[in-house]
Amino acid sequence: MKILLVLPHGPIHRAVSGSYKRSLRYAPLTLATLVALIPPELQAEVRVVDEGAEAWDPRSHLDVDLVGISSMTGTARRSYAIADFFRQNRVPVIIGGIHATLMPHEAKQHADCVITGLAEDTWPQALHDFKAGRLQPFYHMRPDFDWGSCRRPIPDRSIFDRKKYVTVNSIEATRGCAHHCSFCAVATAWNNRYFTRPVAEIMAEIETLSGPELCFLDPSLTCNREFSLEFFNALKPLKKWWVGCATIDVAHDAKFLATMAESGCRGLLIGFESVSQDSLHEVRKPFNKVGQYKEAVKKLHDHGIGVQACFVFGLDTDDRDVFKRTVDFVYDCEIDLPQFSVLTPFPGTQVFADLESQGRIIERDWSLYDAEHVVFRPKNMSPEYLQRGLIYAWQHAYSLRSIFKRLSGSRCLPAVAIPANLGYNFYARNLSRFTHEIMAHEEEIFPAGS
Repeated sequence: MKILLVLPHGPIHRAVSGSYKRSLRYAPLTLATLVALIPPELQAEVRVVDEGAEAWDPRSHLDVDLVGISSMTGTARRSYAIADFFRQNRVPVIIGGIHATLMPHEAKQHADCVITGLAEDTWPQALHDFKAGRLQPFYHMRPDFDWGSCRRPIPDRSIFDRKKYVTVNSIEATRGCAHHCSFCAVATAWNNRYFTRPVAEIMAEIETLSGPELCFLDPSLTCNREFSLEFFNALKPLKKWWVGCATIDVAHDAKFLATMAESGCRGLLIGFESVSQDSLHEVRKPFNKVGQYKEAVKKLHDHGIGVQACFVFGLDTDDRDVFKRTVDFVYDCEIDLPQFSVLTPFPGTQVFADLESQGRIIERDWSLYDAEHVVFRPKNMSPEYLQRGLIYAWQHAYSLRSIFKRLSGSRCLPAVAIPANLGYNFYARNLSRFTHEIMAHEEEIFPAGS
């Protein structure tokens, strides 16, 4: 049996035509996990395509028996175009991923089978059923499924070309998120369930990885303090360094922060979201305290931990000055890697329900739901002003002057921070060219000029 696995990407992040460079790209764990979950008794020949790292032509893969596609909301239209092409050529398609979980019946219009939820049980079962000629239209994660104790093979990272990624050591210790941020599709898709793996199992997987670095993809490594402390203590003897995601409150827990740093933490992606406390209440993130932001960044830097701070624009409490105030904050606090997005009403989230009920969603093209395009009518500015403000923030925060000032102040992991900042400088300079017109051609799945 020949299986093709595809991870679609939108125009901004696609290889060759996009603006995301290698310095910002880590190997996608989704593909490596799906490959590892294929039952060995099926003796499958597997091909993988990560559109973020390579250009490809679907016409050269029509000899496969089955196509599997993992879709996010921002890549849904492209996923459907790829799926439609293969089905028109009589190749069956299975679609899964977070968008299929949130919109299973929509996805089914473009696929022979839709898998919702976590795939550890359902993907192998679907493959067995396909081999036996009894593939079902839907496979849903069991309500009592416990990812922390399920059969979980080590992801097959041999599928990756290391030259295309800054690291292939992507790994996860947890799944899901226990918080209730109003805009987050992850929490919605998994019903706010939070799973942790046995520490011994994580350590066994880490031992298979070469190189000194680890890149944890968990939405938050720190939702369960007891687990996190156990895990960080287990990491200490390995003398590896790692980056991951956490909430900002870790900076104010002295024991926790020290243990994290001693375990090798050198960078954290943290959702700051806004420089307005009113906005933080709006998105249900009251544990973020704007008045403590600067102190938190300093504490993290003092422990040798760089900060990738995420901010979202377009909240009802945002005024027209929010872009400059946020960029000024990033500059003054010497944030290592600022990241900006616009509020995006992903299906199933509270934000979607609220904006839908108010008639404020103005765009239904999923390709624009990439958190960099405005798809709703903001309260205190026009959609066009919000779009321009987002681009302003990216361009000013990643000017060479800003990069030099921010990095000279923090000095955290410069071997990673400098290339990443230069990568985002390129991204910021090119973001404005991805207009609605450019984004509207996701059905064009063949290479340009072919």
